[in-house]
Amino acid sequence: MNIKAIFFDIDGTLFNGNGSVLASTKRAIALAQAQGILCGVATGRGYPNVLSLVSELGLDFYVTYNGQYVVYQNRVIHAHPFNEEALNQVISYAKLHHKHILFGAGEKMTGSLTMLVGQSKHFAKLLYRLPKGNHLSTGVKLLKRLAIRRKRRHYPQASDFKEPIYQCILMASRSELTRLKESLTLCDIQRSTSQSVDIVPKGGSKDKGIVALVNYLGLTMHEVAAFGDHFNDIDMLKSVGLGVAMGNAKKQVKEIADYVTADNNHDGIYLALKHFNII
Repeated sequence: MNIKAIFFDIDGTLFNGNGSVLASTKRAIALAQAQGILCGVATGRGYPNVLSLVSELGLDFYVTYNGQYVVYQNRVIHAHPFNEEALNQVISYAKLHHKHILFGAGEKMTGSLTMLVGQSKHFAKLLYRLPKGNHLSTGVKLLKRLAIRRKRRHYPQASDFKEPIYQCILMASRSELTRLKESLTLCDIQRSTSQSVDIVPKGGSKDKGIVALVNYLGLTMHEVAAFGDHFNDIDMLKSVGLGVAMGNAKKQVKEIADYVTADNNHDGIYLALKHFNII
């Protein structure tokens, strides 16, 4: 198997259950890069947030905002922002239903302070220190408590933004998904947590960002491997030459993967790369 680039999801894949990168994962990435294999992330997180989380790894590329904003060796090689009509559609929905919302630009994220706190690495580390099994629900309760104390919200218009917006993150329960899809006809929606969704321009996805980078590098998708665990990784894993689901992945992700490795707490990335003689 002639793999020349490897894409990793972050949460639940590159990160273990404590919100850090295993020593075996760091070693696997270093060994792959030493052989000339490019390594990077494909994530729903924003570029500014990703840099603060994984800068220690010395990655080659960043496919961020679910494929809408791609950076290779500090150069933006693919950018697919909202047009004004689509962005105003998202804003109107948030305003109508009094929703907390974040707006992701290339170099920063703006919007709900409550959600900015939830996106921060410090909040993530706090969650991982809470009792196992309760950390997500407790985190949601903390954010809701903060939200209640911040009743007044300002909703901008698309024309107010000085920079292109690539993704919106909206606080929305599972029961709202049908209404969201019916209302946001110019967008694609992916659930990122039990309490929030990622919203991108119609036709946007992680695999589209990967294809853009692969074409830029002059590679083929058969020369690419990817690791993931969640629903927004499915298209990515199906599109590459080797799609690996983590042992902790959702059932639907495991079903479409080429291979299921150990979970993110038990050297899953390292073991899979060894299994296929990539490192």
